[in-house]
Amino acid sequence: MINRYGESDAASELLERRWFAAFKAASGARAECEAMLESIALMESAWSRARIRLAALESLRDALSEELESMDDPATRMRAQVPGAVMSAA
Repeated sequence: MINRYGESDAASELLERRWFAAFKAASGARAECEAMLESIALMESAWSRARIRLAALESLRDALSEELESMDDPATRMRAQVPGAVMSAA
């Protein structure tokens, strides 16, 4: 004789165990996603600051490059050799 109630209870218990396992896995995945989202926000902030710093450094580099090029210009050299001409180091 087959005990249908026993099979039904076993199936219900198995289904309940699978549900709890899926619930636990989903909770873990949600926590992982939230941690990654927080990391992304921190990285975007750091990236933004780095881009601002990069732009400032590139601007300084370009200005110094122009100053160096003007020093190589013969007309500028002649002005620097004129007595009384003052050049700033700033």
